Amino acid sequence: MYKGLAVILAILMMAAALPINAQNPPQREIVITIDDLPAANANVMTGQEILEMTTKLLKTLRDQKVPAVGFVNEKRLYKFGEVDDRIKALSLWVDSGFELGNHTFSHASLNQVGLKEWEEEVIRGETVTRLLLAQHNMKLRYFRHPYLDTGRDLQTRREAEAFLANRGYRIAPVTMDAWDWMYAGVYEDARKRGDSSLEQQLVSSYLSYTGTVFDYYEKFSKDLIGYEPPQILLLHGNWLEADHIGELLDVLRKRGYRFVTLQDALSDPAYSMPDEYVGVEGTNWLDHWAITRGQPPRNTPVFPQWVVDRSHALPYPPNQP
Repeated sequence: MYKGLAVILAILMMAAALPINAQNPPQREIVITIDDLPAANANVMTGQEILEMTTKLLKTLRDQKVPAVGFVNEKRLYKFGEVDDRIKALSLWVDSGFELGNHTFSHASLNQVGLKEWEEEVIRGETVTRLLLAQHNMKLRYFRHPYLDTGRDLQTRREAEAFLANRGYRIAPVTMDAWDWMYAGVYEDARKRGDSSLEQQLVSSYLSYTGTVFDYYEKFSKDLIGYEPPQILLLHGNWLEADHIGELLDVLRKRGYRFVTLQDALSDPAYSMPDEYVGVEGTNWLDHWAITRGQPPRNTPVFPQWVVDRSHALPYPPNQP
C-alpha cells in the first residue's frame, strides 16, 4: 500500500513541475472573420469554382461548430453568365447558419475616395446581402473597412462612423492578421499548376507566421491593456483557407483558444476603448489603441520576403484585401 501511495505522490509532483501552460492552457477567445466574399480572387474564378471553394470552406467550419462572419463585396457577384452561381455561393453562408456583413460594393478605401462616394459604396454593397439575410430573419449589422482603412483624418473617420451607426452597423475590428491574402495568391497559382511541394511549403510558412503574429500580439495585448481580449482574426475567401483552415483551427486550439461570435467578442470592454487612430495605411485595432495612447508597437513580426517576391511575380498579383 505504501509503495502505491509513493507512486501516486511521485506522479503528482511531476505534474506540479510541468510548465503551467502544459497543465492548463490559457483560456482565450477568438472570432473567425472572412473577407472579400464571394471570393477574394473572384475576377479570375468561375462561378462553379467559387461554389466548390465555398462549400469546402464552410463544411470545415460547420463540422467543427466554429461561428464565423463573412464580409461581402457585392461587385464580385456580377460577372456575365455567372451571377446565379456567385449568389448561390453567398447564400451557402446563411443557409449554413453563418452571418454576412458589408465590406463595401467594390472594396473601396475610405483613405482613397471621398466620404460621399464611400457612403454610396456602403449602400450599394447592401442589396443582395440584405435579401439573403432576410430570408433567414437576420439583419445586416456588421461592417468591415476595406484595407482596414478608417479615414485619412479624424473628422472623416468620425463622420463615417456616424453614417454607419445611422444605418445600423457595428464596425468589425481586427486584432490578428497573418496576411493570408499574400500567401493565397501564390498558393492558388501553385495549386493550378499542381506544384504540391510549393503548396506545402506555403502552408507550413503560413501556419508558422500565424504563430509568430499571435506570439507578438498576445504579449502586446497584456502589456497594453493588462489582459488578452477576445481576438478577432482576419481571413479571406480563398483556396488556402478552403483547403487548410482545419489546420489553422488546430493551431488556435493548441494555443488555448475557443471560438466565439463577433457579438460576444465586441461586448468586451476593450472594444470601447478610446481610438483616435488615422493613417494612410490600415492597421489592427490593438495598434490603434496603442497609438492613441502614444505607445506605438515596435519590432512587429516581419512577413516572409520570399512569399512577397513570389506574389509580386504572379501574372495577377493580389491587392491587399
